[in-house]
Amino acid sequence: MQGNKVFNKIEKQPAGIFYRLQMVVMLLAAFSLAGCIPQGASPQSGSARASNTSGDPVLATDIDALLRQDAPWEARQVKRNAFTVSQSSYIVKPGDTLRGIGNTTGAGSEALAKANNIEPPFTIFPGQKLTVPIGRYHAVSTGETGIAIARAYGVKWGDIVALNGLEEPYILRIGQRLQLPNTITTSTNPAGTESLEKRAAAFSLEIDDIVTGAQPALAENSNPSAGNTVPTRAGLAVPIDVPDGFSGKFIWPANGPLLSSFGSKGSGKVNDGIAIAAGAGTQFVAAGDGVVAYTGMAIPSLGNLILVDHGGGWVTAYGHADQIVVVRGQKVRAGQRLGEVGRTGLVDRPQLHFEVRQNRKPIDPVKRLPAR
Repeated sequence: MQGNKVFNKIEKQPAGIFYRLQMVVMLLAAFSLAGCIPQGASPQSGSARASNTSGDPVLATDIDALLRQDAPWEARQVKRNAFTVSQSSYIVKPGDTLRGIGNTTGAGSEALAKANNIEPPFTIFPGQKLTVPIGRYHAVSTGETGIAIARAYGVKWGDIVALNGLEEPYILRIGQRLQLPNTITTSTNPAGTESLEKRAAAFSLEIDDIVTGAQPALAENSNPSAGNTVPTRAGLAVPIDVPDGFSGKFIWPANGPLLSSFGSKGSGKVNDGIAIAAGAGTQFVAAGDGVVAYTGMAIPSLGNLILVDHGGGWVTAYGHADQIVVVRGQKVRAGQRLGEVGRTGLVDRPQLHFEVRQNRKPIDPVKRLPAR
């Protein structure tokens, strides 16, 4: 079980006292969702089968039903409550904490730390003058996820992460104030003047969004798995148990020649991973120990997608799958079967799209895989 983690990295420490608040994030969810795939279902839709090669429990899951109703970031509807804080300054008083100053000024404690270059363990001192950053702030409610919040305001979740200096495991805190980007600029809307509704309707996801923005908000000092060991369909959005760390050593997830290498492909196209050729139905495996962070089709171009979080900022992605035999929250071992190769998504032949990401950035998988 996971060890202690710092909750959202902002400590409730009094001014002038070197103190770090930690909570145990023990995250364990057992899925009890069983589904039925109609006989003769198209391989383009994908499906899931039970498999157990590691001793961990695995239940058969109807992936299509999971996608329609239970995408983790859609389990709780976000109520837009953003308010504007004017730029000002604040003189730290004895006993003040960044959290308390945030509550007083209306700004988020993460934004305060970032604006004033306050590094962990976030020590502040009586008499210190802090800049209160101007901006719009959303107050996080129970069960809200970063993706859902970003979609509600029609902004990029990655911009919220950067603006607030959020870090792994990206679990939001109930009552946390997230600073929001003022506008979103696109090629068709360079001034960023589209309505909030239009921006929300045009919202799209990337792998990084799912990795960092799918965890639901929790109450501080709560045990997310307590009393919820068998979640309901609406409760599938429990946080996953992110591993403490990873060595960064991987194995090949599938055998086969490369169809596409990592990097720029010209005409503005970039491959954030590699494409491995394999016959339809070929098994592919986890490239390293970790926990399944996501399964689904939230990124249409990649078809059925699996994300595995290995801890320490390392994540692997497996796209274009047909059969998926693991579920979100399941622990997996290197070499454990994840599914079968397919041609779901925007490809014209069976293949496995494979990515390696470190600290949210895609890196060339071949440089991290054994020579062959």
